[in-house]
Amino acid sequence: MFEQFLSKLRRYEIRMRKAVNSERHGNFHSVFKGSGLEFDDLRLYQYGDDVRTIDWNTSAKGHGTYIKIFKEEKEQTVFFMVDVSASQEVGDAIRQKIDASKEICGVLTLAAIREASRVGMLCFTDRKEKYIRPSDGMKHGYSLISELFKLQPESSKTNLSEAILLALNVLKRRSLVFLISDFIDKDYEHNLKALARKHDLIVIHVHDQRETNLPKLGIIPVYDAERQSMVWINTSSSRYRVAMRDQYAKRRQELERLCRQNKADYLSLNTREDYVPALIRLFRVRRYVKGTSPNHA
Repeated sequence: MFEQFLSKLRRYEIRMRKAVNSERHGNFHSVFKGSGLEFDDLRLYQYGDDVRTIDWNTSAKGHGTYIKIFKEEKEQTVFFMVDVSASQEVGDAIRQKIDASKEICGVLTLAAIREASRVGMLCFTDRKEKYIRPSDGMKHGYSLISELFKLQPESSKTNLSEAILLALNVLKRRSLVFLISDFIDKDYEHNLKALARKHDLIVIHVHDQRETNLPKLGIIPVYDAERQSMVWINTSSSRYRVAMRDQYAKRRQELERLCRQNKADYLSLNTREDYVPALIRLFRVRRYVKGTSPNHA
């Protein structure tokens, strides 16, 4: 089973790399360069320089207009935060949200490792389920993917706020962070803002069509995995179906707005669809936007 899983990840990673590298400018390496830069020096502004690189504090002293120069760090850290709580077990027997989340993390791990990045991972529920310290090398990448594949969470609940706080404590240097979750939780916004301020954050919001478009089966029992209790719902009720769609739409809009306000990338992925094209679009945007950012002066 693991070999089949790994083979699928390799095919998807190759597909992404070819698509991103097919553009005339840049390559897949630039996708993971965004946060791997650190301040190096200042120099006087020259015609044609990006005005966003201007260091206004230094320039305000009246000795000329200065811009910041950045250099690439030798060790870039890519860190994955994967929600493995019971709410991720939505979908059919073949494919659930947790399956898509693990695949996405695995594909991106392969891509990052091939770019000589240091890769780490935190799998969480309302506690730390698995933490792997960032390291490099293909052997480490395969080990991380193997641990992710076979992980069986001890808890069923979710605590995004605590997971983010843990990541903030273990990541000492600025990193590229992928936060993969269905975001069915509350009171995590403050810590998410802090994570976006300190790191280069990409939020991947996974969802399943059953959360917004249940089949009309009448009154049926539904097991709430996080609360570990059975509830009866009327799937044929138009009021209930509208309420479900509205609840999801509100959660998505609020999360997307929060990311936009804090300069984090946001990507919504339907687990029933091919997620590779969406990742390719995200990386193309990041490559161009990050490529013209102050970090690339």
